[in-house]
Amino acid sequence: MNQRWFHRRGDLARSGWESVVDAETPGWAHTGIHIAELTAGRVLPLPSGVESIVVPLAGSFSVTHTQDGETTVTPLAGRASVFSGPTDVLYVSVAATAEITGSGRVAVATSPTDVVKPTAHIAAADVPVELRGAGRSSRQVHNFGTPAALDAARLIVCEVLTPAENWSSYPPHKHDEHAPGHESRLEEIYYFEAAPVSGSRAPSDSAFGMFSTYSSPAGEIDINAMVRSGDIALVPYGYHGPAVAAPGYDLYYLNVMAGPDPERQWLISDDPAHAWVRDTWEGQSFDDRLPFTDDREVS
Repeated sequence: MNQRWFHRRGDLARSGWESVVDAETPGWAHTGIHIAELTAGRVLPLPSGVESIVVPLAGSFSVTHTQDGETTVTPLAGRASVFSGPTDVLYVSVAATAEITGSGRVAVATSPTDVVKPTAHIAAADVPVELRGAGRSSRQVHNFGTPAALDAARLIVCEVLTPAENWSSYPPHKHDEHAPGHESRLEEIYYFEAAPVSGSRAPSDSAFGMFSTYSSPAGEIDINAMVRSGDIALVPYGYHGPAVAAPGYDLYYLNVMAGPDPERQWLISDDPAHAWVRDTWEGQSFDDRLPFTDDREVS
């Protein structure tokens, strides 16, 4: 079961991409992700029949997209690493065809749809940055692909940065039941990166965190994994969390969500056994290491 829902970097390689999750992935229907390492001169076509969000992880890129006979080239300034603050992103309409060039590491979040929304560029300066939790549960969230920030058909996308020794995706929660006003049904992809804390001499490939997912009434699932850069966890249902950054290593993950419900919204239910933890945050301050702004390189 763990092997079905958790994949190491490169295990899902296909068609020039380091990792691919899409409708061909067993048990998967509503979301997708493509990860690639690009070098100058290389061109990768983006998947078709889906709405997409192009997210530079490290480096800069250009996206050439064509819709209704008109071709546009949108540069993405990107960033030095996922720990360098928000990046500009490009939402690509399902009605467009597109290809990407550049140098660095890039993620493309996708969801199949026939609803046409306009292609949109979101500048880094316009990305809503949220500090969530408190104390050792403090984390930083970049909400560039949430309903409040982006007019998309189905996709809900954000990225979360967790300082060393902190917990995120906590309390464990689920979104696998359609309960209007209370909970929505959403598949979720976690794409991970980890790095030694800023100023550390530790090799980047030593960095890791921990991630758990466990069963709910919607289905049985069991992930308890040491996660490293490039790893992917799939959450079709079940309670997920915590994601824990090990001492000495900061943790990043990109969340891609979509589901079958008519409304595009993120509504969750905490595991009742652990929901009380939220009350302990009252009166605590955010971790003073946030927000992340450094320029370390992640590989």
